[in-house]
Amino acid sequence: MRIETTRSTNAVRLEHAAGFHGSSGHLLDQLVPLATQALQRDEPVATALQPATEQALDERLDGAGGRLVRLHPPEGGPAGASAQTVAARWALELRALGVSKGRPVTVLSEHAPALDGADGRFWTELDAALNVALADLPVRITCFYPELPLHLEILDGARRNHPLLLDEGELRHNPAHHDPRAVLTERPAAQPPLLGPPDERLTFSAWQLHEVRTTVERALAGHGYERERVEDIVLAVNELATNAVEHGAPEARMSLWTGRHGLLCEIDDGGTLRDPLPGLQAPHPAEPRGRGVWIARQLCDSLHVWSDGAGTHVRVHATP
Repeated sequence: MRIETTRSTNAVRLEHAAGFHGSSGHLLDQLVPLATQALQRDEPVATALQPATEQALDERLDGAGGRLVRLHPPEGGPAGASAQTVAARWALELRALGVSKGRPVTVLSEHAPALDGADGRFWTELDAALNVALADLPVRITCFYPELPLHLEILDGARRNHPLLLDEGELRHNPAHHDPRAVLTERPAAQPPLLGPPDERLTFSAWQLHEVRTTVERALAGHGYERERVEDIVLAVNELATNAVEHGAPEARMSLWTGRHGLLCEIDDGGTLRDPLPGLQAPHPAEPRGRGVWIARQLCDSLHVWSDGAGTHVRVHATP
């Protein structure tokens, strides 16, 4: 088992800005100076851009595009696209990139319509999660959005989540910026796609956590998981189940789905979600609690937390 931390010894230096564009040409006119300036400072540049934009930027950089680092792209998978997972994964990638180069990292991100979902809340959640996950990293990230997206929620969320706005090449203070947790308290994370009936379901209390572990281990048997991977997944689910019965309700429910896509596990409890963005930063070593969700994020391919009238829900996806 290997668990990485997102904590850094650097001073808090996150610069999170939003930029808006009316056309692909307008977008490139803003991307090129940001990339060029960072490369001239010999700082790493990471991108999360659409393929056509990436190619056009490479061409405009006249050979320097080969120095750009592509971040892991957001993807749906059987558990649905998780903005929280994207933020946590980018934090790990950017921390490793910054440490290896010993310099701040410039990040250029672009809205992808395929992830809008029913109402565009994926982007509101992603930007809020990035504010938490990258808070202690020396990162300059500019997120670009079209001026007329499909959902007005996207524009409104962008304005509320970014402390800075890119205006004619200059970063300016954004008076509409709000605390990320306040944004998601007002606009809760969207529920991921509904799944069919589970292969196994277990209602449990704090005295039955051993049954949770046994049930997960049994569900993984015969599906190509190495022993160490099984131990990691059992640990992750145990941490989430423990949180559910300690902080949620006396009883919680676990549902499992297994198949060619790996294990899907959902933990449901009747409690209230106090932090809409849990486990996105490693707890300080002096903090005795609050590690469960963070540990589970490190061990699973995807982890998403949301709440509704029935309580709090956590869905994880874990491949062999």
